Amino acid sequence: MNMKFKVFIIFLFLLFAVLPAEAQCAMCRAVLESEEGGHAAKGINNGIMYLMIFPYLLIAGVGYAIYRSRKKARSQETE
Repeated sequence: MNMKFKVFIIFLFLLFAVLPAEAQCAMCRAVLESEEGGHAAKGINNGIMYLMIFPYLLIAGVGYAIYRSRKKARSQETE
């Protein structure tokens, strides 16, 4: 395997192997902590985390497209 590919795989693993994070802003947290049980707060937090995934996927897709085009151009230069 290419060294850059290994670094990329390790980076992806570290990106997805993070501890659970709280994504609520201070105002949302204050309002939702007053509720009994905390079910709405957990749902709001999960929704925020779900919406945060898409910008990262978009950036990863663009990065992969650039990587692939540069690799293709480099292989054509060597031929």
